[in-house]
Amino acid sequence: MKLATYFLTCADKLEANKITVALLEKRLAACVKQVPVSSTFHWEGKIQHSSEILLMIDSSEENFDLINKIVAKLHSYDQYVLTAVPISRTTPAVNAWIHGIIGQ
Repeated sequence: MKLATYFLTCADKLEANKITVALLEKRLAACVKQVPVSSTFHWEGKIQHSSEILLMIDSSEENFDLINKIVAKLHSYDQYVLTAVPISRTTPAVNAWIHGIIGQ
């Protein structure tokens, strides 16, 4: 299993909490961190600004499709951004902890 951190912005705290709980209940994530962020982006031909909640999801690369399926059901955006970044190294204890939670 290859560890990864996923990044996903959510419209608000309620949406972030729904996605967080769903991922944890399905054991697709060992931990989900939530951070308020200010996003600026191109959308519909304009530069837009939005306050969002950024999720940082500790999981594995192999879980991308399963995580994406849950996000697609619960996310309010027509086009959300879900990205996975591989973890090249971490401490042995963190590695064992994540493996213990999500299996694989």
